[in-house]
Amino acid sequence: MGDYGRISVHDALGGGAVADILLWRNVYGGGVVLIVSTIFWFLFERGGYNIVAFVANNLLLLVVILFFWAKSATLLNRPLPPIPELDISEESVLIAADEMQVWIDNAFSVAHDIAISGNLKTLIAVVSSLWLISYVGSFFNFLTLIYIGVLLSLSMPFLYDKFQAQVDEKLVIVRKVTNFIFRKADIVLQMIPLTHNKQKTQ
Repeated sequence: MGDYGRISVHDALGGGAVADILLWRNVYGGGVVLIVSTIFWFLFERGGYNIVAFVANNLLLLVVILFFWAKSATLLNRPLPPIPELDISEESVLIAADEMQVWIDNAFSVAHDIAISGNLKTLIAVVSSLWLISYVGSFFNFLTLIYIGVLLSLSMPFLYDKFQAQVDEKLVIVRKVTNFIFRKADIVLQMIPLTHNKQKTQ
């Protein structure tokens, strides 16, 4: 496969700071994400620390520090704690709502394809995905799954960007095989109602 057919993974990931981190173009950012996620995983999974207690204790410590900082600043004529004013713009809310609408529309579209259109490919894809998630989830807890997701996010896009031609060749073969299987399955499913109708007419 030539370069003309090469997909820009960076553009597919949004072409921003997140794409730079996932493709390790920002080595510092990718390293920070990997190290922090590993520390949190060891802290909560291996260290046995409870995530709810961790968040509550840190918020408690932060609130106490800010309270005494503000009191001492008033008495000693020092500047108050530099807490930024959080103001969520209407534009940000609309962008988040639009993104959520896209996800919801896609979910309803998949449900329509399965329940109304009887799309076999969509049904098999959804059932296989849910079964795989359930099977993998039976071996790990939720926190470990998140950590595995972070590791895959930091490795799969980078590897695909490096070996895109070889991966695409294998994916073409897999797609041809799956399309052949789906065509055979469609033929079998189309024959079932015909046989049923013939039996009724007889």
